Amino acid sequence: MEIHPSLVIRSMLFGCILVIALTTFISANATSSLASQANSPQAVSMDTQGCEISAKFPPKVRRWCDLIEQYAHEHQLPPDLLAALIWQESGGNPSAYSRSGAVGLMQVMPRDGIAKNFQCPNGPCFAKRPTIAQLKDPEFNIEFGARMLANLARRNGSLREALKAYGPMDVGYSYADKVLGIYEEYGG
Repeated sequence: MEIHPSLVIRSMLFGCILVIALTTFISANATSSLASQANSPQAVSMDTQGCEISAKFPPKVRRWCDLIEQYAHEHQLPPDLLAALIWQESGGNPSAYSRSGAVGLMQVMPRDGIAKNFQCPNGPCFAKRPTIAQLKDPEFNIEFGARMLANLARRNGSLREALKAYGPMDVGYSYADKVLGIYEEYGG
């Protein structure tokens, strides 16, 4: 069987055109996907140069640097302490959801979901808390958690006491000491 040279050239030309078309299509889809991600409320700058948070924290935590710094300063807390709390609570995962019903980066208990059934002496324990939907927003979660921790520090007189009150009720100071240990090891 004899192969005609013009057929080989046409086949190669068609193959090149196909490769160019596929590359253009893939590139256009990747660009539009990145653009839509950049405009989403979940988008966070990965540029951590100039970040006050210690470089020892993993990228999963440092990616929230801008929000951590903003709300740490607003509530007069050390940024590395908020980073340590986020590392302990969620590992930097904004979608974290605990068995007890805590939500988001700082694992705040919401007023709905599992937590709505928790009863305190005066009624539902978390009735004045935000909803799960609100706490899924990383910015809202960090701001609310930072404000809550700052209020606990003012009320209880120290960060250790504030962290004890912030953490699980049945663990005494072990939670506070763990977060403070991370804070000292990674940053503070």
